[in-house]
Amino acid sequence: MKESEKMPPLRLRPPSRRPLWIIILVCLVCLSLIGAYVYPPQRFSTCYFLSSNVCSPLRDWLPPEPERPYTDNEVAARVVARDIISMPPVHLKTSKIAFMFLTPGSLPFEKLWEKFFLGHDERFSIYIHASREKPTHVSPLFNGRDIRSDKVSWGKISMVDAERRLLGNALQDRNNQHFVLLSDSCVPLYNFDYVYSYLMETNISFVDCFEDPGPHGTGRYSEHMLPEIDKKDWRKGAQWFSVKRQHALLILADSLYYTKFKYYCKPGMEGRRNCYADEHYLPTLFNMVDPGGIANWSVTHVDWSEGKWHPKSYKAEDVTFELLKNITSIDETTHVTSELKRKVMKKPCLWNGMKRPCYLFARKFYPGALDNMMRLFSNFTAV
Repeated sequence: MKESEKMPPLRLRPPSRRPLWIIILVCLVCLSLIGAYVYPPQRFSTCYFLSSNVCSPLRDWLPPEPERPYTDNEVAARVVARDIISMPPVHLKTSKIAFMFLTPGSLPFEKLWEKFFLGHDERFSIYIHASREKPTHVSPLFNGRDIRSDKVSWGKISMVDAERRLLGNALQDRNNQHFVLLSDSCVPLYNFDYVYSYLMETNISFVDCFEDPGPHGTGRYSEHMLPEIDKKDWRKGAQWFSVKRQHALLILADSLYYTKFKYYCKPGMEGRRNCYADEHYLPTLFNMVDPGGIANWSVTHVDWSEGKWHPKSYKAEDVTFELLKNITSIDETTHVTSELKRKVMKKPCLWNGMKRPCYLFARKFYPGALDNMMRLFSNFTAV
């Protein structure tokens, strides 16, 4: 072959280059997703990519879902609640605490309460709702303090009616700035000065409120409560409240939510379930209209540790210095759900941001415990 016919040199294909910007973009996306997984927004749980719902952190970046339109009655109720709650607290030199006793008849611990009240005439008021018989009073402080009463049935709306009746009478005195609901079996745990300071020097109300997903909590909810009360808003708590004046006015002003409980929360509800309005009405109401304005515990101690339908009752021999010391040393609230696998929830009792004893009063004490309580009261309650 001639030299001119030599084969041309081989051409080598340059190595393929992937665009650098694609690699950088993929890396950034991966880093973002890993960050969203490890550090989700606090109000959402960890993101699961295989979930059928929109991933929680990603949902946080989407526009908020529109709320359902309120009914006319809801609009009116919310306006009233907003204006009442926004009222500035009143601090008067003549401010009083209204002690409201919900009782079947006579008060077996009148002498003990007389000892508690003596010397503080200008700082308290007494109101008595006796649902079965006209009480006989052994202390002059309780004479003339009975209000018009009506029959009360345990677990029915009549219990809430009696509470509202007491509040209505107590609110007539403009000097009453705090309102405490007590039963005939309640006793004070501290002297009057300590109780007055505890209740009057804070702007919150003490309403027991917690979420119980079990059969004795959310299991009592009825869809007849819709649209005003959603299942997620349903709460439970003890009925023994202590509320500031604004919240007392709110309880009396409410008719919308009260009516729902009147018709759809009662024993034998829907033919198969029991719902008790006194355990759910106020916790649900305040959870909806002013959750930040309540302490989520009651200042009245009740021992449910026996797991029965009624709390532990204290006989005369049970009332000792050690018992009262144990109750007054409690500085955490305990709530137990009604699920098969019961969940115990404990939270510190914070008073103006400081951890304090939870309870000012206690129940249920048998009448026979009066003498022991009288003997222990003066020494034990010196604070």
